[in-house]
Amino acid sequence: MLLARLIYLFTEKLPNEERFGLISQIRRCAVSTPSNIAEGSKRRTKKDFNQFLRIASGSLAELETQILLVKDIYKKEDSEVNLLLKEVQRMLESLIKKL
Repeated sequence: MLLARLIYLFTEKLPNEERFGLISQIRRCAVSTPSNIAEGSKRRTKKDFNQFLRIASGSLAELETQILLVKDIYKKEDSEVNLLLKEVQRMLESLIKKL
């Protein structure tokens, strides 16, 4: 949830012309991650939960790619976002392995 909040703040600094492009896509990925974790946690089996965790992991990979694109195109980055993204990726992978 913290990562999603930071992403919203980060994307506010991007050009308005990206509102329906990168900004929208980045925000959807950021929201998709905790949403899939939450939904999966309410499933009946570990197998189902694991599937939702993998979807969340895919959203994080997509988010990472889009943040790299913003850095490349607009020369904007946020070290706090980058550090938290890596931390969430590690935590999620660890949880997937434990299941």
